[in-house]
Amino acid sequence: MRPDRFERMAGSPDLFGPGAPLRKAVESDALASAILWGPPGCGKTTIAGILRKSTVRPFRTLSAVSSGLPDLRALLDEASKRHRAGLVAPRLFVDEIHRWNKAQQDALLPAVESGLVVLLGATTENPSYSLNPALLSRCQTFRLEPPDRAEIRQILATALSGPEGLARTDLEPSADALDEVARLGDGDLRASLNLLEWAVQSLHADESLSVQAVARAAGTRPHGYDRNGDGRYQQISALHKSVRGSDPQAALYWLARMLQDGEDPLYLARRLVRMASEDVGLADPNALVQAIAARDACEMLGMPECSLALAQVVVYLSLSPKSNSLETAWMAACQAIETSGRQPVPKPFVNAVTRFDKTQGTGDGYRYDHDSPDGYSGQDHLPESLRGSSFWKPVQRGFERELAKRLDWFESRRTAG
Repeated sequence: MRPDRFERMAGSPDLFGPGAPLRKAVESDALASAILWGPPGCGKTTIAGILRKSTVRPFRTLSAVSSGLPDLRALLDEASKRHRAGLVAPRLFVDEIHRWNKAQQDALLPAVESGLVVLLGATTENPSYSLNPALLSRCQTFRLEPPDRAEIRQILATALSGPEGLARTDLEPSADALDEVARLGDGDLRASLNLLEWAVQSLHADESLSVQAVARAAGTRPHGYDRNGDGRYQQISALHKSVRGSDPQAALYWLARMLQDGEDPLYLARRLVRMASEDVGLADPNALVQAIAARDACEMLGMPECSLALAQVVVYLSLSPKSNSLETAWMAACQAIETSGRQPVPKPFVNAVTRFDKTQGTGDGYRYDHDSPDGYSGQDHLPESLRGSSFWKPVQRGFERELAKRLDWFESRRTAG
């Protein structure tokens, strides 16, 4: 069922459709060094197969999973001999190129830069993170999207009855059986085709292809989730933005997605603690208490019992008043250190520990706040060059409105002297 031409490709119409840049470059054998980036089962290896048939260049293939520097150097030696003989440079297809480490990618870089080989790399990981910037800058990157369910269902119907597939013209599936296969494949066309084949092989005598038969054949299919992969960080970003955007429905969805796919609940708890300070902060100080309580529940209970504690804090944070004043204040304080350097502690606020310290005037001028009216002396404790600086500026939301009143009171007392 692997397509041998673009007309049979599914998904990514802006890359596979008539006149699309990638399609034109492959069909005319004009594709320069490129990276194909997309999820499993979206057509990366298929494009390499189409290019192999259309190119006049020698086509070489390496898998980054099973090959290393010796294999690459042998291939580059061959390419060098062709170059010295005045022959065209070969095309090199590297599947799962993100599996190569920095040294392996660096070994490939001079050959790509000089045109000794024309690279076609395939990766399921974000090239910005998984490939060396120098190598990536010398390649055109194409992002492939998975086919939608309607396209997958049409391909499954062809695979079931067509001569290039299972050729089961005698098997009439129920109305929603192929829809169920497409749903369980979750956008991975290869997984959907494999499931269809297994479901048909698993049928009892005279049994029709039904949703029940598909479910029986599917069993429990593990989801394609990699804790070190790009998908993890895309989903935690979606969870964070949902909480920040006060959208508890979406926040619950992304939390459930990550937990069901096997994410470490303690990782999620740590991120929620950060959200409680970064996005809610002093607008609701109880948010941090809730987040830390959920983290403690994860340590004490583990999954699946701690899932409700995480769900509770996700909803609480989503519906809390929002303020990033703490984050901006922290960045402003750090920037002040970078700009002004590390100023010494003013003498009034240094402890006079020894008799010598006292003879040097250490601690002179300090006013003990509890001896002052209302327990406030009005002193500015910053280094002299930063006196009067204002890092934290409260917003008029949630509990910060009350804190803003307190801050105004202290500032007015300080100004009054």
